[in-house]
Amino acid sequence: MPSYVWPYPRLIAHRGGGSLAPENTLAGLTAAASHGYRAVEVDARLSADGTPFLIHDDTLDRTTDGAGLVSMTDDARLRSLDAGRSFGRRFAGEPLPSLRDAIHRCLELGLWANVEIKADAGEEGRTGEVVARVVLDAWRGLPPLLSSFSTDALEGARQVAPAVPRALLSRKVTTAALIDAGRLGCVAIHCRASKIGPAEVAVAHDAGLAIACYTVNDPAEAQRLLSSGVDAIFTDRIDLIPPG
Repeated sequence: MPSYVWPYPRLIAHRGGGSLAPENTLAGLTAAASHGYRAVEVDARLSADGTPFLIHDDTLDRTTDGAGLVSMTDDARLRSLDAGRSFGRRFAGEPLPSLRDAIHRCLELGLWANVEIKADAGEEGRTGEVVARVVLDAWRGLPPLLSSFSTDALEGARQVAPAVPRALLSRKVTTAALIDAGRLGCVAIHCRASKIGPAEVAVAHDAGLAIACYTVNDPAEAQRLLSSGVDAIFTDRIDLIPPG
């Protein structure tokens, strides 16, 4: 049994609303809640003004009608972008939300969140610090989980908000990842689903870490992983995998 007990929902809507709404938008959060989900995963990275916005990529091109680097775009421009039209016409005009906007919507909808910290090279520590400050200031209730592939981002978050739990993203369970997670005081490790079986679950649990898997879109695979002892899964198919 793990020494850390996972206190969060076991099914988490990936990038907000999974495949049913534009990723990392308020519409996505609403879609997750409307399908009975109680937990979402979102991505946060810094604007040119140092404000965390919800966006996965380091550029605007794929998910908005803008172009160029997020880190080189100011808040006013980011707030003017359409983050929904590329997903579908009915989402035209959906704004790109700040992390603070998303937290407020999560609290309104009763959603818990895993916030993945995305950072440009050389800005990892600062990004972790800023994201953690926003979470400390805006979140109420059961704190979100701050996760990242970047150990520097997680260290930055720990310096600002040591009581807010953290998780290390690693494509698979490795000795190095377990050492890093322990050094950073993480409560969990998040790994690619295809790399996880009962042996990997046992290793993570023996290290005192919960384990979550991304991105699981097949109901049978979801059941296999949860039955093997995986603590949570991230999924795009909130329409196929019921939340409870």
